Amino acid sequence: MSAAGFLEKYLGGAIVELVPLDRLVKTVTPPSKAQKNDYREQGRNPIVDQGANFIAGYADESFEPVASDEYVIFGDHSEHIKYVDFAFVQGADGLKILKPEGGHPRYIYHALLNFYQKTGNYKRHWSKAKETLIPIPCPNDPEKSLAIQREIVRILDSFTELTAELTAELTARKKQYNHYRDQLLTFDEDQVEWKTLGDVSLKSYSGATPKAGSVKYYEGGTIPWLRTQEVVFSDIHGTEVKITQAALDETAAKWVPANCVIIAISGATAGRSGINKIPLTTNQHCCCLEIDPAQADYRYVFHWVSRNYENLKDMGQGARGDLNSGLIKGFKIPIPHPNDPKKSLAEQARIVAILDTFDTLTTSISEGLPREIELREKQYAYYRDLLLSFPKPDAEAA
Repeated sequence: MSAAGFLEKYLGGAIVELVPLDRLVKTVTPPSKAQKNDYREQGRNPIVDQGANFIAGYADESFEPVASDEYVIFGDHSEHIKYVDFAFVQGADGLKILKPEGGHPRYIYHALLNFYQKTGNYKRHWSKAKETLIPIPCPNDPEKSLAIQREIVRILDSFTELTAELTAELTARKKQYNHYRDQLLTFDEDQVEWKTLGDVSLKSYSGATPKAGSVKYYEGGTIPWLRTQEVVFSDIHGTEVKITQAALDETAAKWVPANCVIIAISGATAGRSGINKIPLTTNQHCCCLEIDPAQADYRYVFHWVSRNYENLKDMGQGARGDLNSGLIKGFKIPIPHPNDPKKSLAEQARIVAILDTFDTLTTSISEGLPREIELREKQYAYYRDLLLSFPKPDAEAA
């Protein structure tokens, strides 16, 4: 069924007026603002800023909150859009607090999500956002208009509520995973031998960055080339960037065999880990360990270094907190039943089987809860577009 047909059947084929956002909302000035150093883990009022997190922290009683009401929040720099219906303290500059007055607040929120076109650039975007056209059905019949808006909100909220439930479930499973990982990777000293990551590795690999913008090194490339921002505590099945054979021949980039434990070594990403499920190349900020299968299960090593992310990160040196291959290969790992290799590998495999189950549930984009959340978000976006695709005024006139 077409979008217009859907609306005609379920919403009576409502006519629509396209109204700029700033005619439907009033901009609210907050009574106080919290700076980053004012953010607390607990406090009287939640802090809402333009970041991706819905609640960024909490403020103490010295900050006067924005009064409890229904608001649409727009990040002037980040372009994040939120709906808030409670008292809060504004955090960080660049936040636009919008009080809907020309329509149902959550309808305006859903419509802004649907029609605002993000740029992805860090600049002030309110001047463009306020011109976003919001479709208002039956503009000459306020009662009918609000009834249609409420029905659209009811349908769309059913999708967002399901996504929220799945997200809460994911958070709970991540906590459960961390609990079992801590238990399974905690040993009595007489049960293990502490070795280094270098001890249990056959070989380590690094990489290089072919000259940026070089047609010779990138155009038409088919060789996967991994950057540290893609190392995110999960299996790696592909890369965003590909390089050419010339890049492989003429730079320090080299093939890394599948199933290596890859640890990022540069500043902001230092300590993050992953496993490459395909042969690939990397930039110079990755340390790739090919694990000796006679000594350790590579997935056991991965779970250990993932659990110890903060410890690895704290080893960083210099202003950027960089790691290096020497520091990583010197990092200690407990090997159970060191005097019985067969029993040791069997115990590692048992631990891996349990942790992989949780890992799939909490991180897999093909099987786990993240995939289910992604599908529900796509379903919400599809129906949001469908429900807000009213017949255009000029089409009605024709």
